[in-house]
Amino acid sequence: QVQLVESGGGLVQAGGSLRLSCAASGHIFDIKTMGWFRQAPGKQRELVTTILGDGSTDYAESVKGRFTVSRDNAKNMVYLQMNSLKPEDTAVYYCYADFGHWGPKWGQGTQVTVSS
Repeated sequence: QVQLVESGGGLVQAGGSLRLSCAASGHIFDIKTMGWFRQAPGKQRELVTTILGDGSTDYAESVKGRFTVSRDNAKNMVYLQMNSLKPEDTAVYYCYADFGHWGPKWGQGTQVTVSS
């Protein structure tokens, strides 16, 4: 089995920054796509960003230019640097990884709250 554990959420004022981290552990054979989703109260979970093993990235339009995803393949980690945060970024952020053999998995989520 494999699991993902996020850390780094919290409360920040609008315009501030936060950095989320996610560690993958378990019997890992390969990790293909990694990334982050988020879910705001009363809304569906939405894709924020993805990063492939070669470092190729993709972002939701709403976060382009403000968020940066990165990964450390040697440590099985993925990170999300969030700058210029807005109140509408408030959500539970979920780490995501496609483990190939084990399929796609999500972490338990970490709360990010941006006050105006």
